[in-house]
Amino acid sequence: MAVPVVMPKLGNSVESSIIVAWKKHAGERVNEGDVIAEVETDKAVQEITAPSSGVLLATFYAVGDDVPVMVNIAAIGDMGESVDSLRTGNLTPQPSLATAEEGSLLSRSNSSSIPERMSESAFVAVSPRARGLALRRKLALSGIVGTGPGGRIIERDLIGHDVQAALERQPKLTPVAQAKVSGGEYSAPAQGSGVGGRITTRDLIPKFAIDTPQPPDLYPLAADSALQVSAAPKRTLIADANGAKVTVLKGVRKVIAARMLESLRTTAQLTLNSSADARALQAYRRRLKDSADTLGLRGVTINDLVMYATAHTLMQFPDLNAHLKDSAITQYNDIQLGFAVDTPRGLIVPVIKDAATLSLRQLAAAAARLAAACQSGTLKPDELDGGTFTVSNLGSLGIESFTPVLNPPQVGILGVGAIQLKPVDVDGETQFIPHIGLSLTIDHQAVDGAPGARFLQALARNIAQFDLMLAL
Repeated sequence: MAVPVVMPKLGNSVESSIIVAWKKHAGERVNEGDVIAEVETDKAVQEITAPSSGVLLATFYAVGDDVPVMVNIAAIGDMGESVDSLRTGNLTPQPSLATAEEGSLLSRSNSSSIPERMSESAFVAVSPRARGLALRRKLALSGIVGTGPGGRIIERDLIGHDVQAALERQPKLTPVAQAKVSGGEYSAPAQGSGVGGRITTRDLIPKFAIDTPQPPDLYPLAADSALQVSAAPKRTLIADANGAKVTVLKGVRKVIAARMLESLRTTAQLTLNSSADARALQAYRRRLKDSADTLGLRGVTINDLVMYATAHTLMQFPDLNAHLKDSAITQYNDIQLGFAVDTPRGLIVPVIKDAATLSLRQLAAAAARLAAACQSGTLKPDELDGGTFTVSNLGSLGIESFTPVLNPPQVGILGVGAIQLKPVDVDGETQFIPHIGLSLTIDHQAVDGAPGARFLQALARNIAQFDLMLAL
């Protein structure tokens, strides 16, 4: 009996993954544990291995398809086995080695698996694609005139009778979204932003908000906005008139766009700007660069020093080390520090676990390892989950200050800018002292401005006295 290859759930919040590459193709023999495909979640590329040995009979999706988790993407078995029953949810299956032919009939031997309302069409000539669609969706074939060879019913006949369109209009929920709706706290809209209109968690409507007047949309989208995330063909268009390039959002870029827009729409973001005397940071960094190679400290960066100071400052400000979710604020004792990494595939935010318990060398090593994994696409799903606060550093690009966007459900994110000379009054004289830019964005629903300002003030003090902070 053919065995399905299932799109795994790679992380608690992952609802779908994109097929990046097929390492094996239909007709090839595979062994249990062989890598047969690479898939991309919203942040990382993972390998899918064969659950059993045999022949790869079919692949149900193409490279680039965004596939919901726990859906069959391929089938493995013995040569000649049928795979039609494993094509769950895929309306345009890829070529397979199944033995069914275009002219095969629905035989009486299969009548037990045919829905009762289809029994009248048990001897109608139906193509494998049309038959698979009818079986999966429990559609009656009576009354449909086939346009295939010899009057066979083929897939386009179903589409021609608007069956396909009717199916697409029905709400489809991802497993995570379905679980939340079943919990009674959310309802589902008629159309989602996922692939094929699939409803994801970001589309769900809180029950308490249904009967509450909603404020005007503060971030409306223009009709041609690049932040629209509705399903669209996976292609790039080149305008003939002026050569402008139009790229449809997909993959990681689509996820980033959706999450940033969701962040702005669902949080009350307030950004506080300040700076810190950077002389102690610079002096300590010079000492590290001049240290013995055996100490393993030469690779410690300014960003590592700032993250170390941030993690230890957060210990004094639990209001900032928190999540706001489902109208409840959860403050955490441990610091799970996320940090933004720029990659060719988009922005990725890995998490340094228990950052405040690490030495400076341990924190720097963890950051270097995670950043390298982001660049190579080998980051594990659990290395992206659980962040309680985030640091985003654009100082190396010369940015003095900026407005970092929250990563919900986190309630705080620190933006780090470049080190610049700042005029400071010292005993009546103006001196130009290097300062590093600090921009703190908070969710004003959970954190007031004063606590945010006190955190920023304490962080600036710890950075200015970095050598003393190390002694604490």
